[in-house]
Amino acid sequence: MIFAVRFHDKPDQLTLRNALLQAHLDWLALHRDAILIAGSLREAPNQGAVGGLWIVRAGDRAEVETLVQTDPFWTQGLRDRVEIHSWHRAFDEPVTI
Repeated sequence: MIFAVRFHDKPDQLTLRNALLQAHLDWLALHRDAILIAGSLREAPNQGAVGGLWIVRAGDRAEVETLVQTDPFWTQGLRDRVEIHSWHRAFDEPVTI
C-alpha cells in the first residue's frame, strides 16, 4: 500500500530542526526502500520549514507508524503531530520529480 504522511512541526522550532537535519537525512537514506519521496513543507519558498511530507510504501498503517516513531525529528521532539493517509493515484503515468 502507498501512504501520504504529513508532518506538522512544533511552532518556532527552526533551530531544533536545523540541529537535527543531518541525522534526519541520514535516517531517511537508510529507509529509501519504504520512503519513496520525502521533503519539507514551507509557507513560502524562502521561509523555514513548518513540517514535511513523505510518500511511503508499507504493508499497513502500523508499519508506517513504527517507521515515523524512529525518525530523529520525531524522537527528539520536533514534530507536533502527524497525519497518515492511505493514498491512491489518480493517474497511471509515471511521474518524474
